[in-house]
Amino acid sequence: VQLQASGGGLVPSGGSLNLSCAGSGSIFGINLMGWYRQAPGKQREMVAQRGSLGSTNYADSVKGRFTISRDNAKNTVYLQMSSLKPEDTAVYYCNLQQRGVGYWGQGTQVTVSS
Repeated sequence: VQLQASGGGLVPSGGSLNLSCAGSGSIFGINLMGWYRQAPGKQREMVAQRGSLGSTNYADSVKGRFTISRDNAKNTVYLQMSSLKPEDTAVYYCNLQQRGVGYWGQGTQVTVSS
């Protein structure tokens, strides 16, 4: 399984940014795709997840500002980020979990300037 993330960049506080992550390889129909992030000096944390059957889970810090969606046919997950804050600055990692195994993408930098 390979995950290719894209869409990071530099955005001013209050701005918006969209991330996408395309999966390839042996991806099964039932899985969980999502986004994690890691800021300098901090642990990696879950941002948002979406199951292949539609369930969603968001970190409290992003609820109401971020929206996760996915295209199951393309094995692609998206993250729409709005009202961005400087504390959202981090490397964002795409994640896929299936059959008890987790996979990670290469990470994409999101920087929010104050």
